[in-house]
Amino acid sequence: MARNAPPPEPAPAPAPAPAAPRHELFLVVDFGAQYAQLIARRVREHRCYAEIILPQDLGRRISGAKGVILSGSPWSAYEPGAPTLDPAVFDAGVPILGICYGMQLAAHLLGGAVAHAAHREYGPARLEVLPGGDGLFAGLEGPLEVWMSHGDRVERLPEGFEAIARTPAAPYAAVRHAGRRLYGVQFHPEVTHTPRGSELLKNFLFRVCGAAGDWTMRSYVDESVERIRARVGPEDHVICGLSGGVDSTVAAVLIHRAIGARLTCIFVDNGLLRRDEAEEVLGAFRERYQIPLVFADAGPQFLAALAGVTDPEEKRRRIGHVFVDVFRAHARSVPGARFLAQGTLYPDVIESQSAFGGASQTIKTHHNVGGLPKELGFELLEPFRALFKDEVRQIGRELGVPERFVRRQPFPGPGLAVRVAGEVTAERLAILREADAIVREEIEREGHDRDLWQYFAVLVPVKTVGVMGDGRTYESVIAVRAVKSVDAMTADWADLPRAVLQRVSNRVINEVRGVNRVVYDISTKPPSTIEWE
Repeated sequence: MARNAPPPEPAPAPAPAPAAPRHELFLVVDFGAQYAQLIARRVREHRCYAEIILPQDLGRRISGAKGVILSGSPWSAYEPGAPTLDPAVFDAGVPILGICYGMQLAAHLLGGAVAHAAHREYGPARLEVLPGGDGLFAGLEGPLEVWMSHGDRVERLPEGFEAIARTPAAPYAAVRHAGRRLYGVQFHPEVTHTPRGSELLKNFLFRVCGAAGDWTMRSYVDESVERIRARVGPEDHVICGLSGGVDSTVAAVLIHRAIGARLTCIFVDNGLLRRDEAEEVLGAFRERYQIPLVFADAGPQFLAALAGVTDPEEKRRRIGHVFVDVFRAHARSVPGARFLAQGTLYPDVIESQSAFGGASQTIKTHHNVGGLPKELGFELLEPFRALFKDEVRQIGRELGVPERFVRRQPFPGPGLAVRVAGEVTAERLAILREADAIVREEIEREGHDRDLWQYFAVLVPVKTVGVMGDGRTYESVIAVRAVKSVDAMTADWADLPRAVLQRVSNRVINEVRGVNRVVYDISTKPPSTIEWE
């Protein structure tokens, strides 16, 4: 693990966040961090507008900022080639908060000393707040539980800085230069593992920076409509990839508000959907919205492309290619189609791309991000590329999207293909569809779904011996996955009632032919991902 890297999670690529000139601007400088977008998200939760930028852009942007937050990084501040800043930014008079690497880099550039720590800190730590931290730590007089993830530490503070918090392994766990309004924390306040980290960030925004907190999802909706109208010309048409999920549905409603009948939705039935899903989506969407909708029955094409494929990344690649081919074919029926709209979210980008296009690892390719060919034939219109799922749900409510759409659990673009572990066949898809329907029915029966982020079945690529009646069976295994999360960046397995799991197991084994064993996945993210593939 890199010296300052947080627990293994996808490293985000800086995404183009929408401009918001009407609001106070906070800049999050991304040094290749795994949690840069989480920092921006936490800022937005406090009704302050945030954009993610690259280090080389801070010099020309800082004069228009209300405050700046420097992210973590897998680098060490003293390493040759490590991402850096022009030290002049620290003299701009704008409040700056450095997080982990951000704090170390500031110390390094301003004359302090950073070195490899004799005692690394990865995981929870008890933070002692010292005198002088009343601005950043107002109302947080500790001791506080914080999340550490660093192998380096500040050994000597630059002139004018003082420690305002410490842990046994980090004497400078939080520092400040009062005269210059510069702050640094060695821990990660943006992650949920730091329970009161959001309060600390709020203190920075409002007590240190004097924020007004005037940015809302209503603002985002109004300004998004204006941006779409400005980008999509009066003769241009947009086609939207509609899956029936939260993201694409809300994107379609938002774009329709902006350009009206010049939007056409294309619903691709890839043969990899859940039981009765195509019929439900088509019926509900046509009933509620007066948006032109094209139905593409392409199941056989996708299944043929997946024949013999077992590697998850190859599955995603092939699905992505067929997806685009189908769109191209049906787009010919839409005169003037110039844009392809997608409900791409930032977690999709995070898991599909590497920070700065560099060497950080791609976790998995999403068909609407890393799977798209370079010569797509359309310009992409992705109004939610810088947002998380819960923010899109808020936008949906602002737009009046029915709650049954807004609350739908996330479903992967490649569909059941990444829940059929191993080769995807019609027979294995049929087994999974029936098992998955039972899982969802039983979890939803008593309202347990209200507390869950996702819940579904996975068909495991092994068979096990069982006994039914007096006979031996050798059949498939179904794994049940149910997780709690707030943003899909981290997730914990749900402690479902024993009675629910018992009913799921009993029904799956008795009602789904070809299954004789049910197991429950108790893995967290990280180190596991929510989906199995």
